[in-house]
Amino acid sequence: MSFPSAPFRSPLRPFHIAFPVDDLPAARHFYGTVLGCREGRSSEQWIDFDLFGHQIVAHYKPAPASRAEAHANAVDGHDVPVPHFGVVLTQADWATLAERLKAAGVRFIIEPYTRFAGLPGEQSTMFFLDPAGNALEFKAFADLAQLFAK
Repeated sequence: MSFPSAPFRSPLRPFHIAFPVDDLPAARHFYGTVLGCREGRSSEQWIDFDLFGHQIVAHYKPAPASRAEAHANAVDGHDVPVPHFGVVLTQADWATLAERLKAAGVRFIIEPYTRFAGLPGEQSTMFFLDPAGNALEFKAFADLAQLFAK
């Protein structure tokens, strides 16, 4: 099987990620109620969610006796948590989600703001943690063509 060279030009397909959580009921509430994700299949060990058309799966993993030290890299004057995942949204969906999170009392690692203002790749971004400590970033571009701009 061969894949086209960059830039990838076929229709965008849903992304899949599985990640650990130490409390499935808390994950169900956070992703289902706070973020508004539709729940798919589930078992006593995992839950599928529809995150803006992408399949994410919260898998139960007992919490370690101590959590690993958090890591962050400096980006545009902020400490960006590593690892993290999320979705690139439209500006309108990003603003709606930001308001939803604020109304739910979610504590932001990086408050919603515009990164790289006036530069290539200008984007709205926000970072927060789920109840298991997984970092999420949601972003939006006024011009999606700037997604990979240098």
